[in-house]
Amino acid sequence: MIARRERLAVLACERVGAYSLLRLGRGGLEPGIPGQFFMLEAPGRVLPRPMSLCLAPPGELAFLMEAVGPGTRALCALEPGAEIHVFGPLGNGFDLAVERPLLVAGGIGVAPMPYLADALGGSVRAILGFRSDRHAEAAALVPGAEVVVEPRLVTELLPDDPGDVLACGPEPMLGAVRALVPSAQLAWEAPMACGYGACYGCVVERDGHYVRLCIDGPVLRDAA
Repeated sequence: MIARRERLAVLACERVGAYSLLRLGRGGLEPGIPGQFFMLEAPGRVLPRPMSLCLAPPGELAFLMEAVGPGTRALCALEPGAEIHVFGPLGNGFDLAVERPLLVAGGIGVAPMPYLADALGGSVRAILGFRSDRHAEAAALVPGAEVVVEPRLVTELLPDDPGDVLACGPEPMLGAVRALVPSAQLAWEAPMACGYGACYGCVVERDGHYVRLCIDGPVLRDAA
């Protein structure tokens, strides 16, 4: 699927607990594979921000985000009628050819899970972890999910036979999931400046060597 850059219109920016759901007109962009990402222009900032797709209703692309810095604050402040440049889809997403999917997410790692659940048929097991009850309101985007709030951890709910785990969240959570389920597909996070491998800003260490998450990921899994 070829990535494209277009200027898209803001349809709405809705509150979802502690997060914001930015809805954009799709234009000519394809939603891509769950786990891929898009580079969103952050008004007033030099560099765009990488965001995984949360929902893809007809004619829309929707991104769940938390206002934690100047870029995300600018995106969360967008109003209907504004326009921003969007580039994508980029990177490698989840392998959907799984027999017993179990979605596992922590915090803003919940962002790609609604689109992923839809791509897998809609009725999928999911375990979601959040740091507060207000953040946990985002679990409504993944109907039927089991939810834990700190100090409880999502790994406490992993069954002995978890099936095919597809996870996204902070690095400590992904490390814990990987230790328990080595076959898990893990969507990692890192700052990105370009999204296509030129800047090397998203390089992370992986088993003694370095990978660019925008090219080799964001979804990584151990070799069989």
